[in-house]
Amino acid sequence: MTSLPADPLDQGGIAAFALALRRGETTAEATTRTYLARIDALNPRLQAYQHVDAERAIAAARAIDGLLASGTDLGPLMGVPVGIKDIIAVDGMPTTNGSLLDTAHITGPEGAMVQRLKSAGAVILGKTKTVEYAFGATGVNSVRGTPCNPWDSAVHRTPGGSSSGSGVATAAGLAAFTIGTDTGGSVRIPATLNGIFGHKTTVGMWPTDGVFPLSPTLDSIGPLCRTAADAAIVHSVINEVEIPLPGRLKGLRLGRPTAHFYDNLDDQVAACMAAAEAALVDAGVELVDVDLPGVEERVWLFRSIVPAEMIASLGRDLFEAEQDRMDPVSAARAAVGLTVDAVTHVAAQRRLETLMWEAAEAFGDLDGWISPTCPCLPMPISEVTDAAHLKQAMLPSQNTQAANLYGICAISTPIHHFGANLPVGLQVMCPAGYDSEALAIGMAMETTFGPAPKPDLDAFLG
Repeated sequence: MTSLPADPLDQGGIAAFALALRRGETTAEATTRTYLARIDALNPRLQAYQHVDAERAIAAARAIDGLLASGTDLGPLMGVPVGIKDIIAVDGMPTTNGSLLDTAHITGPEGAMVQRLKSAGAVILGKTKTVEYAFGATGVNSVRGTPCNPWDSAVHRTPGGSSSGSGVATAAGLAAFTIGTDTGGSVRIPATLNGIFGHKTTVGMWPTDGVFPLSPTLDSIGPLCRTAADAAIVHSVINEVEIPLPGRLKGLRLGRPTAHFYDNLDDQVAACMAAAEAALVDAGVELVDVDLPGVEERVWLFRSIVPAEMIASLGRDLFEAEQDRMDPVSAARAAVGLTVDAVTHVAAQRRLETLMWEAAEAFGDLDGWISPTCPCLPMPISEVTDAAHLKQAMLPSQNTQAANLYGICAISTPIHHFGANLPVGLQVMCPAGYDSEALAIGMAMETTFGPAPKPDLDAFLG
């Protein structure tokens, strides 16, 4: 059996690594080489990465060590190895957008978000796999390959999408953290189904130039991390703000939606959520029933906005000529955009503006809203691989799409240690711009719930 080197950030995360690096107990190059060795050992089975740029990563890490030795400190992400979702451009690396079609020109050149990571000294290991054009909640991609969920070596289960490879890479310790995008749950879903922490940023908080424009109206970028504490550091660096500190649960008032969000729950999801809520109440949280606006409009709003904007990005002629070469589920969902007329699209946009105001008012004096992140456990991919399974393939996004429609921020934190044999997540939604507060709540929950179990990776070694 192949020997798997220890994950360099397994104990203490980014903060502990930053301290060890500055004490001379490790180097960026040694850490990068360790992650590359873990990728070599596990990626043949897990398929988390679409492209690994080992030579460039080692050179960047060596340069970081040189800067630190000369007295230049770039901050807490200096020397931290990361993976980038393959709908995001990185200079010198291919951008496939999860497709066989040549559409890198639509994504464009490297944008401000990747440049901020580089300026902070992060080492980019490569590009993580994605659902084709980021349009899918299960993580399945029949044309570029579907990553394996690291929680089950016997059954190929959904890794969650569309940031599928990002979720798997973080959960399996193939990067310190990864970057994904979230248009309807594409950070929170893979975070949930891989048992890690995900942060959907407020729309517009992180720049989206150099990112494939699935839906400019709803697109956001966010990190998939081991912990909320790591996500707080990433948030601080990208936004150039103070690192959020853990909040206090005692005295928090969190809304518990009375409709929609607790429908269709798997028994294990329901049990974990009930146990997590009980733990929160014991810690002094007040749970308040709340009616959220427009949740029944979720389906028509997404159908009227996202597919049409995706077709506009690809170009109608290209899509109609090449859709047979696309993943069937992604193609079927995108094809809806061909039937959306301008009046319907504008009406949906106007309703969205109103819905954002209604959501802001619905928060009232609440600190946030909670729900299960996904109603389901990771499903066998055999259940969601073709267009006939479209309804089942949409199930993971049942509870995540609302935050995108409201234009707010949200996090997902793991709660499978309350009795599930596969990952389960708890979602916290906070008002637009309250990302620091959401992360503070996430860190407090992390302390209360305790560390989440990690997948057993030995079975994936060759």
